[in-house]
Amino acid sequence: MPRRIPLNDLLRHNLLLHDELANSARRVIERGWYILGSEGAEFESAFASYCGVSHAVGMANGTDAIELALRAVGIGVGHSVATVANAGFYASTSVRAIGAQPVYVDVVPETYSMCIESLKRELARNSVQAVIATHLYGRLADIETITAICRPLGIPVIEDCAQAHGATRNGRVAGSFGIAGCFSFYPTKNLGALGDGGAVTTSDAAIAERLRELRQYGWDKKYQVSRAGGRNSRLDELQAAFLLAKLPHLDRWNEARREIARRYSEEIRNPRVKFPRDFGADNVAHLFVVRCEDRDGFRQHLEAHGIASDIHYPIPDHQQPAYADPNVAGLQETELLTREIVTIPCFGEMEEEEVSRVIAAVNGW
Repeated sequence: MPRRIPLNDLLRHNLLLHDELANSARRVIERGWYILGSEGAEFESAFASYCGVSHAVGMANGTDAIELALRAVGIGVGHSVATVANAGFYASTSVRAIGAQPVYVDVVPETYSMCIESLKRELARNSVQAVIATHLYGRLADIETITAICRPLGIPVIEDCAQAHGATRNGRVAGSFGIAGCFSFYPTKNLGALGDGGAVTTSDAAIAERLRELRQYGWDKKYQVSRAGGRNSRLDELQAAFLLAKLPHLDRWNEARREIARRYSEEIRNPRVKFPRDFGADNVAHLFVVRCEDRDGFRQHLEAHGIASDIHYPIPDHQQPAYADPNVAGLQETELLTREIVTIPCFGEMEEEEVSRVIAAVNGW
């Protein structure tokens, strides 16, 4: 049997930049400064410029980024935050960590993203203090409409951009539409570190200042805690240096992913397998997620052909065992999606022969 096709291959990805990454590590080691130094400051400046915002504030990971962004815009105990329930519980983790309550909005089956009509219904029936808009699988949500709905109501919109680094629409980049954009640099992301990392982008100077305090214990100066809710959540110098080396390659990597996704879109013709077929600038193809009714049978077929698959994500947030709420209703599309979705390989370093094998296997099911 030919070599198994993985869902992703970080070894292939990072070996292409071996010398640049090694030089980045050497620079940090030789400088002898490992937390909140010049590498982090330079990456924050470069990433803010890339996203078209005034500030980027490095964090230890993407989940902390969402939590501290919520704190920075004034969300706390007893507040309600509207979000989707099909994105892996990451936003829900952050909401619950500050004592707030997630209010779940259904999704659009064609794009897997937040349904505008469902959002309007939740805003009408609930007192919602913030909205987290998740750009799932690399595709921008209908973020312009979401912000247009929320702005007159005084509701801040926070973008969860963990899977959408570099996605653009009408000249604007993910992380520049809402009051804040939250990024993960987990190694599998389109812009991934060699460990954990995250950032929050914003053009609001006051929010940026709060974030800088919150990521370091709530200090406004050393050892003086002046802001409640702080924690230790700092992007270290080594990861910042790696991200600095990788950032100039991001647009090229995103286009490589799109090209694979476009081939899938054009050449997969199995009527039992459904998926969105538009892969323009607003979709960086972080994951290629299809739908089929016989998911187990489909995955077994792929495995028999040496092709990896996964489910992103199998359990909706409101059905997670630790927080299961049988009273949550109105999430029919979300619940159906979690029973049907399958992720197939799509990463920039895939060989043409591998892409062809995936297409043939899917069409042969």
